[in-house]
Amino acid sequence: MKSCFTAAFLLLFYTAITAQELVSSTLLGVRTASELTSQFGLPMSFGAKFYRITYTTSDLQGMTDTVSGLVAVPDDPTRVYPRVVYQHGTAGSPLGVPSFNAAQGGEGSVGLLFAGLGYVALLPDYLGLGVSDGFHPYVHAASEAWVAADMLRALPAFNMQYNVYTNGQLFITGYSQGGHAAMALHREVETSLQDEFTVTAAAHLSGPYSIGEVMRDLILSDDIYYYPSYLPNTILSYQTVYGGLFNQMTDVFKEPYATAIGQFYTGATTLEQLNNQLIALLTTNEGDSRPLRMLQPAIVTAVTTDPNHPFNVALRDNNVYAWAPEAPTRIFYCMADDQVPYLNSILARDSMLARGAADLVATDVDPTADHGGCVVPALTYTVFFFAGYQQIGTVTSTDTPQLRPLMIHPNPATADIILRDLPEGALLSITDISGRVRISAIVSGNIQQIDVSALEGGFYFVQCISGGVKWQAKLAVQR
Repeated sequence: MKSCFTAAFLLLFYTAITAQELVSSTLLGVRTASELTSQFGLPMSFGAKFYRITYTTSDLQGMTDTVSGLVAVPDDPTRVYPRVVYQHGTAGSPLGVPSFNAAQGGEGSVGLLFAGLGYVALLPDYLGLGVSDGFHPYVHAASEAWVAADMLRALPAFNMQYNVYTNGQLFITGYSQGGHAAMALHREVETSLQDEFTVTAAAHLSGPYSIGEVMRDLILSDDIYYYPSYLPNTILSYQTVYGGLFNQMTDVFKEPYATAIGQFYTGATTLEQLNNQLIALLTTNEGDSRPLRMLQPAIVTAVTTDPNHPFNVALRDNNVYAWAPEAPTRIFYCMADDQVPYLNSILARDSMLARGAADLVATDVDPTADHGGCVVPALTYTVFFFAGYQQIGTVTSTDTPQLRPLMIHPNPATADIILRDLPEGALLSITDISGRVRISAIVSGNIQQIDVSALEGGFYFVQCISGGVKWQAKLAVQR
């Protein structure tokens, strides 16, 4: 039986709805196979439909938060597809994320690439980005993993809504920060979520896997580095997650850097703007972009001499390499990477092999490429690696949900509607003709009353899902 209709999985979904509920889905665009072939330079078997979804997850305090992400699906509804999770790289602004940039050719377009190749692609936007409020917990392994896992948990409701079929295969990948996030998710699935998911294969691309060693050494070096914003973004992230790193900005950063960084922390500037500001300030004050010189000497001494300093503890807590993958795993990197040192990949490889990883290879995909230039070869290697494991099936009668008519009274409606004889705990949704979820609820009794007074006049689709059965009907709203 296909995973999206597994009864046990649906039971888990419904009983934990507050942690992983599909809130909305909006069609963003459609691409033909020929358009995708032209865009990516690879022969595509499918066109793609891509959606922004919102779903619930947990924030850093364990409270419910609504986050966004991109779902891209192949355009052939007669096939059963594997899932792939792609974790994106550092976003220069809160909306510089897959569900907001896919149509413009941003990193979200990687989802269209995978859809064209026959995957249902999931690209989470992360906490604090996209529609999510609050400061983004940058390179925080735990939240990178749970937000992606909750997106996987929300997928069955999306699949039911759009008649998309997925099998049990799960591929995981990501680039740069996304490489770190992908490895965090891969680790979480294989060490804690084995009862929910099984990783088919994973490819981790140019990621800062060694936050507490390789990236720490980069932070504490006095080398020229033209991405100085990564340093305060990491420090502010861990201050947000763990607390206790500083009482005020000037405890860590010298002026005028503290003021510029404070503006970013409050959301007055973007990360991209901050990076440009810091390069200019460092060049003026220090002769070149040397991020270490933004730091107060006292904090440098403390972090250098005390391995148990809270910042060192936080860095080590976000290492993601000290485990042994069970699924076939590849680590793709470029030795000339100017942003994320390739030693992250070497350390991860050596650590994982030493712990017994059975099928793991690290490959320098282009020794001359910098971080930006490494994207294409790393993704190309990933596509061909995954292709060796990918399975695409054909929808059969056992895959399709049983359809039943849904009685709505009154219909047409102006305010409240009444639905009867639906199973308690079932997922109920009302979508408009463009596919946007306008109302969602969990059936709470034999008689379910829904207020539709906020809906504009027009036609809507009402669906109720439970245990592989779908009730559906058209609703007319009069105004």
